[in-house]
Amino acid sequence: MEGLRIRIRKQEMKPTDASSQERSEEMAEEEPLSPGSRMFHQPDFNIHTLAIMGSKTPIDVDVVKEKLPQTLLKHPRFSSLVVGEEEKGEEMRWARTEVNLEAHIIIPRIDDNCRNSTEAADKFVEDYIFNLSKTSLDKSRPLWDLHLLNLKTSDAAAIGIFRIHHSLGDGTSLMSLLLACTRQISIPAALPTIPGADNNYKKKKKNGNYVGIWRFLAEVWWVLQLVLNTAVDVLMFLATFLFLKDTVTSLKGPPGVEFTPRRIVYKTVSLDDIKLIKNAMNAALADMMEKDTKAKWGNWVGFVLLPFAVSLRDDPLDYVREAKATVDRKKRSLEAVYTFSMSQLVLRFLGFKVQIIHKVSLL
Repeated sequence: MEGLRIRIRKQEMKPTDASSQERSEEMAEEEPLSPGSRMFHQPDFNIHTLAIMGSKTPIDVDVVKEKLPQTLLKHPRFSSLVVGEEEKGEEMRWARTEVNLEAHIIIPRIDDNCRNSTEAADKFVEDYIFNLSKTSLDKSRPLWDLHLLNLKTSDAAAIGIFRIHHSLGDGTSLMSLLLACTRQISIPAALPTIPGADNNYKKKKKNGNYVGIWRFLAEVWWVLQLVLNTAVDVLMFLATFLFLKDTVTSLKGPPGVEFTPRRIVYKTVSLDDIKLIKNAMNAALADMMEKDTKAKWGNWVGFVLLPFAVSLRDDPLDYVREAKATVDRKKRSLEAVYTFSMSQLVLRFLGFKVQIIHKVSLL
């Protein structure tokens, strides 16, 4: 997976129709794809990320085209295309190129019937996203596009849909980058002001509640929980991968279900919730845009098993209580870190095809 920092390369832009000689001369400036990014270019594991964002006002397309080069396109991934084919023994690399925004910003035609009611507009957006999931990005240009729908829905006055190839980065990387592209309304050149995290532990520590022997005992107990939970979770993960199987129910998909068409159901998320995550991670909005940043960009894919027992309950809220208890325990476990490491070992010693089978078998 991508464990290196973002390397800042020269800013000269290389046109997409550059000759083979020009391309070979600049190979030294091109960055090879990480193993994680290469995996997402395998035929059976070609995954795209769809990010849906609503706006309170209609979207000004000209403003979007004007601002994107100053924000999103500053990141090399969004101004690079993939060159080289592994089938031909070539190394896959990111190569900087000139971005034609006209090819990446798409304004679909919207029927007048969809503008007459919010229900019709919501259905149009769902159908549009569903159709996007059935097509792939053009690999002759940078692997992203932006679809702007100036259509009033039940949640927004306009909709923007980013379609981004998963090889560009994982969800955390992309969310950090998109947040870094936002600006204040009152000060267009400034990043949004977000209050600092409310760290209750630091407050209690400052007030003297966690001092001396009690603090030491609390930390020892926390470490013991971490070790025990991690050991149990890793053993359960290995057992699930090797021989444990889910009970056959109506919720369990049959073999090959990953290749069948599916509807896209989206959920409106408040930006305040995103800010809460940002504060909890103790990160800065511009982490992904800073030169020589310590923030890691890439595909960090781990697994956390969340069992869901199907049975008759006297109180339906028992499901919620059990799920809450399980998630709280998983927070005190390094399961995701170890499953990420195991995935890396599978990739290193057995190759992409085995790793893809390993991933699909867990979905």
